[in-house]
Amino acid sequence: MSSLTVQDVTKSFGPTPVLTGIDLHVPSRSFTALLGPSGCGKTTLLRLIAGFEDPDGGTITLGDRMVSGHGRAVPARRRGIGFVPQEGGLFPHLSVAANVTFGLARRERQDGGRVRELLALVGLDADLAERSPHQLSGGQQQRVALARALAPRPSLVLLDEPFSSLDASLREDTRQAVSEALHASGATAVLVTHDQAEALSMADQVAVMRGGRLVQLADPQTLYRHPVDLDVATFVGDAVVLDADVRNGLAHCVLGVLPLEQPSPDGPTRILLRPEQVQLGERTGGLPTARVHSVDFYGHDARVLLDLPSGLRVTARLDGSQLPSDGTEVSLSVTGPALAFPAGSPIAAAVPGELTGLR
Repeated sequence: MSSLTVQDVTKSFGPTPVLTGIDLHVPSRSFTALLGPSGCGKTTLLRLIAGFEDPDGGTITLGDRMVSGHGRAVPARRRGIGFVPQEGGLFPHLSVAANVTFGLARRERQDGGRVRELLALVGLDADLAERSPHQLSGGQQQRVALARALAPRPSLVLLDEPFSSLDASLREDTRQAVSEALHASGATAVLVTHDQAEALSMADQVAVMRGGRLVQLADPQTLYRHPVDLDVATFVGDAVVLDADVRNGLAHCVLGVLPLEQPSPDGPTRILLRPEQVQLGERTGGLPTARVHSVDFYGHDARVLLDLPSGLRVTARLDGSQLPSDGTEVSLSVTGPALAFPAGSPIAAAVPGELTGLR
């Protein structure tokens, strides 16, 4: 398997710039997720890597072979790249086995052992080999599409939101199977997604895109715990964002006096907390208080919306075993340090699940 290196890639459609100076390195045998909202350019970048489109500038290199740039453009069919589209793209008139071996030489297409090996790799029973695509579930179809992409032993596998059409439970099972298959095959893989949980749970590194630029490239834990700005912070997970005043290295805000993850100059600032840092207790003197607005129960955990006396609403994420009732008065405390950002830092446009508390 080959590494992927994208250097200073640009792309416009007519007068509209879509990608601006993209730099990205995907190490060999690693899994990278391109994460961003619709229209940020992530699918265009995937198509440029695949060879379906040509960039206006910059270079794309697989291993030590430049496939695009400096007047060179290797056709998609000669790049040695496997591609898994959103809907699987299986041929309805072919059996599972014929779909899996479609791109192979005749001798390999007749090798039943290779088909069984590939189906086992993606977690499917060999008995499915002679079925038609319409006889499979959506998740099984996506696994067959992955088996087909892996069949010619590509240098790189590209996945374009392959789980978006699946229901929640099937999506979780399928992406786990796909992730295990990619790691087992030693494939280098790039996934396009707008699903934060998908990117954080599957990828070795996540490239966050915004407005045609790559704004942060990091492993999932670093991305979640140390986002480069508040826009990224609120996009990759629920966030509690508060106005604060830094004095002597401590942030003074409506939730009390909080330590900071990194030193910050004295003065107005904005701080970031994750909802799991906000702890609830019985109302007691000396701690900030809030009234429980509502509880969203998810089984393993729950999201609690809290109204502060100042009128702000913030969120806490709690274990699902013991939860307060709506209207309960509680005290609040914070575990761990806050992250500080410059006062007036912009935040991503409101999206479902985003909760901030700005004065």
